[in-house]
Amino acid sequence: MRTWRWYGKGLPYVKETEWPGHLVVIEGADGAGRSTQVSRLRTYLERRGYAVDETGLKRSSLLAKTIARAKPGNLLGRTTLNLLYATDLADQMENQIIPALRAGLVVLADRYVYTLMARALVRGAEQTWLEGLFGFALVPDVVLYLKTEPGERLRRHLAKNRTLDYWESGADLGLAADRFTSFLRYQELLQEWYDRLAQRYGFVSIDGSGSMEAVQERVRSNVQALLEE
Repeated sequence: MRTWRWYGKGLPYVKETEWPGHLVVIEGADGAGRSTQVSRLRTYLERRGYAVDETGLKRSSLLAKTIARAKPGNLLGRTTLNLLYATDLADQMENQIIPALRAGLVVLADRYVYTLMARALVRGAEQTWLEGLFGFALVPDVVLYLKTEPGERLRRHLAKNRTLDYWESGADLGLAADRFTSFLRYQELLQEWYDRLAQRYGFVSIDGSGSMEAVQERVRSNVQALLEE
């Protein structure tokens, strides 16, 4: 059983922090293949007898529907958007992630505070403010960062969704007149911040440009090493 640490002050009403579970984060920009890798990893672990729970952005019962309704209007201020996402994740932390860790589950997070920080930093937020905002978050066991080139992410994204929405293409930043060019420029800026966060928080970088099977093998080997410690 390990003693968990917070990135900041944590949740003030959570006193004990010795839980037997594990928190594994899969990070990467849109189109990096995170969701596919999380799904395959979950199947792999469950077949080997591990109890697994899964989380991600916009999944709390408290805020998920609110964010989904608010975003299409493209009228949310940047600070408001950050606060909504932070509340969504804090609600999951209290009501899903921590209970799962207490019960000894392996929690797989399809993105975590780092994506929210990267998006906010591209939009001019101060890093110290963001670190305080997300100080309620637990430090994960491992963060696996899937790195891919912006052009490859665009190809994958269009193959899956056939369109680019306002926020995913960074249209609010005024980077380009069309969404395709804006997406590429936005993804380049995001990757710069992901790389900085990777150094600061000790991500394990994985080349996400290979086949799904090759990437999954790297993901599994890192997680299996963690679970066997």
